[in-house]
Amino acid sequence: MTPSPMIQLMKEKAEAVQAVVFQIGDFKEAVTYTIDLTKRQNGRNIAAGGLSKDQEDALREACAQAHLTLLPFPLRPHANKIHTSLTLADWGIAETGTLVIDSTKEDIRIATMLAEIHVAVLPASRIKPDAEALEREIDGILKKDAPAYLAFITGASRTADIERVLAIGVHGPKELHILITG
Repeated sequence: MTPSPMIQLMKEKAEAVQAVVFQIGDFKEAVTYTIDLTKRQNGRNIAAGGLSKDQEDALREACAQAHLTLLPFPLRPHANKIHTSLTLADWGIAETGTLVIDSTKEDIRIATMLAEIHVAVLPASRIKPDAEALEREIDGILKKDAPAYLAFITGASRTADIERVLAIGVHGPKELHILITG
């Protein structure tokens, strides 16, 4: 199956900033991918954010079968020991390979920022060509009479010091995996 030009651009741009990108069929495949990745890297737990009850139940069952712990909410008491997080991305920006995630809930912020590895599921239908194409959606969120926090995530965390020594994972996950569904 040949990916659409939008999916291909998203993949190319995200991989250019060292994200790992795969096109998968459904959420069940995302759970399998996340479990396998966690076990391969000797992780012991997974945090999840933004999942539906059915998705969370499926992940909980898969974790139990794999002898992994699905960390319970709230995540704050577990913040310093999250190996892998599995979240749903609200949108993707193909032009930059960026994920946009409504992180208003603290548990989603913790899952996306404090895990060693972040796995994000992005529906292909939610990939936009550029940030301007998200103007209406973002405007709608910002006009609500409630605080909002949108995270724009491009690649794994990276920083360089004054001597230009690159460090990965200082301000967030060491790895970002994007699973595009649909």
